[in-house]
Amino acid sequence: MGKTLFFYLFKVLPKRGLSRLVGRLMALEKPRWLARLLLWSFARYYKINMDEAELPLSSYPSVARLFTRRLRSGVRPLGDLEPLHPADGALNEWGKVEKGQAYQIKGMAYSLEKLLQDPSWAQELEGGVYATYYLCPTDYHRVHFPVSGQVARALHVAGQLWPVNALSVQAVQELFAINERVVVEILTDRGRVALVMVGATNVGKMTMSFDRRLVTNQPQDQPGQVAKHSYWPPIQVKAGDECGTFHMGSTVVMVYPKSFFSPEGQQVPSESQIVGGHRWPGFVSGPVRMGERALKS
Repeated sequence: MGKTLFFYLFKVLPKRGLSRLVGRLMALEKPRWLARLLLWSFARYYKINMDEAELPLSSYPSVARLFTRRLRSGVRPLGDLEPLHPADGALNEWGKVEKGQAYQIKGMAYSLEKLLQDPSWAQELEGGVYATYYLCPTDYHRVHFPVSGQVARALHVAGQLWPVNALSVQAVQELFAINERVVVEILTDRGRVALVMVGATNVGKMTMSFDRRLVTNQPQDQPGQVAKHSYWPPIQVKAGDECGTFHMGSTVVMVYPKSFFSPEGQQVPSESQIVGGHRWPGFVSGPVRMGERALKS
């Protein structure tokens, strides 16, 4: 399917309603024979790693429960240096925040102010580093805090639900800044860090572990609506603690201020150095696992 045809086809689809419908199908538990057929077919097709799962496959009553499975205790020892990777998946893009922009792919930028819905915070992150993680259906779909600190605020931005696969990332301008998302503000002793969970087609529902009231893609939500959640006192979190859950795959965008790296004596390089293959400060593109240290030794 060409990018143009893909864009116009998905533009006319009722993506929010379709996502809720798929969600209900994935949560199907009765009739039991059908639920079991869907469950085993899903696990086999996507080669789900049940060795790490909290429960055996037969203990999950639906695809949705399997998809949002927890890990078995002890299977993911945490790295020894923050930041950690917040999720399983592929670290597809990362670079320096310049002129208030990050990139979804080379040559296609999006506004950090639009992503975060906060001009002053976007300015504060100028010169920092962003990292974009893509989660496919095979992956573990709980997102964890990559740093220790305090959650002071979360924003639910009701947006579009475009797919976030490679074709969509190449076709849809400012994809991550227009899709449904939850922006989590983490206060650290090295500056404010942004963790952004981005929804997608069939991935509209996201839930937050630190605030059970925050659930996305609800029928009453209106595109463009921003719901602000403040926490006082701020919620204490440690690197590796659970942050939230995707109820079908998607994307996580992390944005770190340049002050986050300065205590280690590191300097954020120019965009040309990052794009040129130097890959500072040691992020490695490709498959990553939640809990691993995000920077090279």
